[in-house]
Amino acid sequence: MKDEKKISPDSEEDPYLWLEDIYGDKALAWVRERNAECEKFLGNGEPFNRLEADILRTLDSDEKIPFITRRGPYYYNFWMDAKNPRGLWRRTTLEEYRKDSPAWETVLDIDELGREEGESWVFHGANYLEPAYDLCLVALSRGGSDASVVREFDLINKKFITGGFRLAEARSAYSWIDADTLFVGTDFGPGTLTDSGLPRIVKIWKRGEPLSQAETIYEGKYTDVSCWAYHDPDRDFPRSFIVRSPSFFSNECYYLDKNGAQQKIEAPDDAEKTIHREWLFIRTRTPWTTGGRTYPGGSLLAARFDDYMAGNREVSLLFKPTATTFLWGFTITRNRLILVTLNDVKSRLTLFIPDGGKWRRQAVGDLNASGSVVAWAVDPYESDEIFMTSTDFLTSTSLWYGTAGDKLEQLKKAPSFFDASGMEATQHFAVSKDGTRIPYFHVSSKGMEPDGPHPVLLAGYGGFENSILPYYLGISGRVWLSQGGVYVLANIRGGGEYGPAWHRAALKENRMRAYEDFDAVARDLVSRKVTAAKRIGVVGGSNGGLLVGNMFTLYPEDIGAVVCQMPLLDMKRYSHLLIGAAWMEEYGDPDKPEEWAFIKAFSPYHNVKPGAKYPPILLMTTTKDDRVHPAHARKMMARLMEQGHEALYFENIEGGHGTGADNRQTARFMAFEYAFLKRILFGDG
Repeated sequence: MKDEKKISPDSEEDPYLWLEDIYGDKALAWVRERNAECEKFLGNGEPFNRLEADILRTLDSDEKIPFITRRGPYYYNFWMDAKNPRGLWRRTTLEEYRKDSPAWETVLDIDELGREEGESWVFHGANYLEPAYDLCLVALSRGGSDASVVREFDLINKKFITGGFRLAEARSAYSWIDADTLFVGTDFGPGTLTDSGLPRIVKIWKRGEPLSQAETIYEGKYTDVSCWAYHDPDRDFPRSFIVRSPSFFSNECYYLDKNGAQQKIEAPDDAEKTIHREWLFIRTRTPWTTGGRTYPGGSLLAARFDDYMAGNREVSLLFKPTATTFLWGFTITRNRLILVTLNDVKSRLTLFIPDGGKWRRQAVGDLNASGSVVAWAVDPYESDEIFMTSTDFLTSTSLWYGTAGDKLEQLKKAPSFFDASGMEATQHFAVSKDGTRIPYFHVSSKGMEPDGPHPVLLAGYGGFENSILPYYLGISGRVWLSQGGVYVLANIRGGGEYGPAWHRAALKENRMRAYEDFDAVARDLVSRKVTAAKRIGVVGGSNGGLLVGNMFTLYPEDIGAVVCQMPLLDMKRYSHLLIGAAWMEEYGDPDKPEEWAFIKAFSPYHNVKPGAKYPPILLMTTTKDDRVHPAHARKMMARLMEQGHEALYFENIEGGHGTGADNRQTARFMAFEYAFLKRILFGDG
């Protein structure tokens, strides 16, 4: 389609602003036209139908692990399958769960609720009243968007409470204080949200009181990302806190004492603060000097909360990063602390037990040293029991249970969705433009001869300090690896694979390093004779969509196809679209000329040029994505069409920032992705 008006890529004019009208008739008519073109090109014929059905069978498999969360005497699970596309919220006992076919009690049938109310509900979780666990607040999203309706639910009688707590559709933050009182931050009306569209005002809301009359206890600034409050219901150490986030990676945490006075926890604003029972844990992002000692960014420190708030700055160093090892995360049980560390992007567990005034360290055996191991508390207030999962690219996930530090019991094992016996996963390092070694994982058949050009699916993210770890390639293994494809995961800068410094290395004016890293991996695959450039397909979503969008405009000669999902692409407008203002600490402020000067270099929407030679691209998004505006993908497609480039576009009407509101939508979304890559990379290009 040719739009009415052509513009220079360097012009500040934007003839496609009308595509920012998410539900506008003109915009949706345009979307339907593009979807029809995509379906005609990719979605017709038996091969596509088989591919879609194969993916759907995997997603709907009854053999998947039903992950559980303990709340009081029950273990809750949310389950989606062919019979229950929107899902069952259900519960059981541990004794039942140990069985191959547990007996489940349905708490809420989301499909039935949607039919009764004429809504396309998507379950967004429940916030339970502790320790009674007789009430909860259920979040329901229309079509999968982040914004949710919140309703009070009776867990004893399994029904919504007439006249109970209820919040209108918004990105709300809420926490039980007691059975009749909540902390709440929501859209209270004009002027009550931050520039990012998140709660700015915190109120205490009492049962039976109109929300408009709830007491305001804190107001943040409009330029903040968000403000919220929460209550810690530990029966021995009940406390309440207010958190203000001036930016995405900074926070101020205030302890509310018994008189309601707000006392700030004096630790760096860019540090993560976690309070559990008698302990305060501080995870630093940048070097911090306290008590006469300097701790590097990425350290984990512990102090006794009451002593610290009284001015005692004595802390214990529990973790200090090295050149290759950093703290990915930690979980706390009633009396123990478990660290998950990464050594060259491979997981390790370490257990700490407080012993008097010291912390005793205990090694934990690696169940899967070549992949990913994650642990979390079953009930952090009442026991030292944990759940743990272990997996890697070729090994399906196992779920383990037991007491932290003791031998664990394997509760469940996910099925294998493809034959991995003839495959292997190896790790390699590419060298980026500035000489930095960039790790990446290569998954393919064992002993694959480096005789290229093998079709390669190259994935990455590189942002927001997110670490992308090895995970079971259930669907990719079934529809890509099993057919001779190669899967590659690049751990580029901007992520958190080597700690906060790895993230900071690609912030703002240094953003180009992330794209240089990703391109270095693509080039290394060619240097190793795994493939040729025209056989490399790059895939990324959200910030990863920005990543592959930049591969498309900056390094088109090094790749053969692009799948760009839920992407940021218009970096001039991103901070004005939905919650984009929250991300300026990551990318910069495009309204400041000195920052737009470097942002423009990684704004694909402004860098695509007529007459340039680009690889085929599939742009994908969802109408209900209220996190990354669908206009990023829409406007990029419109500009590509205007300039005559080869491009396809698909927009799922539901799904939010994910791919679909149910497994069927997700399967179709994924089928388009793989059908596109197969057509381009397995053929003659």
